[in-house]
Amino acid sequence: MEQWDTPRKLRTNGTIPEGADTTGYWIAATDQASHQILVMNPAEPDWNSEHAVVWSWRPEESNGFADLLSAWGLPTDAKLRYNTVWGGQWMVITDSLGLAAIIPYPAGDIKKWGLSVGGNPHSAELLPNGNLAVAASTGGWVRVYTSSQSSASATYAEYKLPGAHGLVWDPQRQVLWAVGNDHLIALEINGTDADPIIRETVNVALPTRHGHDLQPVEGDSDRLWVSTGSRVYQFVKSSNTFDSDYPGQEAISRVGVKSVGNQPSGQVVQTVPKTSGSLYEWTTDIVDLFMPDGKRIRTDAAFYKARILIPIIGNGKEPTHEHEFG
Repeated sequence: MEQWDTPRKLRTNGTIPEGADTTGYWIAATDQASHQILVMNPAEPDWNSEHAVVWSWRPEESNGFADLLSAWGLPTDAKLRYNTVWGGQWMVITDSLGLAAIIPYPAGDIKKWGLSVGGNPHSAELLPNGNLAVAASTGGWVRVYTSSQSSASATYAEYKLPGAHGLVWDPQRQVLWAVGNDHLIALEINGTDADPIIRETVNVALPTRHGHDLQPVEGDSDRLWVSTGSRVYQFVKSSNTFDSDYPGQEAISRVGVKSVGNQPSGQVVQTVPKTSGSLYEWTTDIVDLFMPDGKRIRTDAAFYKARILIPIIGNGKEPTHEHEFG
């Protein structure tokens, strides 16, 4: 398998499959059947083909995770970030069995930072200073770990948030957005790299209960995708309001959405559990696409989330060079 050095934008050769997004980024799927992060090419219509999987990772002794293997098996999130402190691209990963980690992408050959944090971690976010924010649903907290200090630094600051599920760093406002069972909040991270302090600055009640996913709306820095147990909204930061009448909402806003985001082209990428036939009641073998519509299916996979690998950096801009493949 080829391991590219970037989350390449797509430039297909030959026949372009109907409904394919040809100006987007690869997609990281958390596959709980194979216990791996699979980076998939959305321009490949057959996700069972050998060309569809462009990168894969799991913790092993050989990549520095010998003492953390028991905390892995149900991966819940994977995001790509460009960090100006360390340089290069880093993937942040969480797993329901307890692991939160930072690894270099695409090498994946070392543990930049990793701990078994417990509490059923569902999301993480790399902060500009190299610290890692983690949201744990069962634990009911958002923590900022001092991962900037060492590869196993266990010091953290904590903010209580029942049902904490999603995290997004906002480079324009310099706050960490987090979603829990009933509220969307914004947190300022103050203090020092070695001794962070968390302060709430915004607290907005969700229109419906059980907040789940939280992602930027690509192309509009004033909006966030927010999924709950029953709907998908766009949150407007400037007015602290939830928009349920955005383009495509008739299909996008549905029950049980585990992950939602959009490519630069506007195409929405989403996962929702299958009603039957998947490994777990919260997984699926399908990644749904909207505007244009389509599906990507990997037989026997058990996807929880599908993340578009846009390598955002701390100031909100992507790396300036273009990354394409043919």
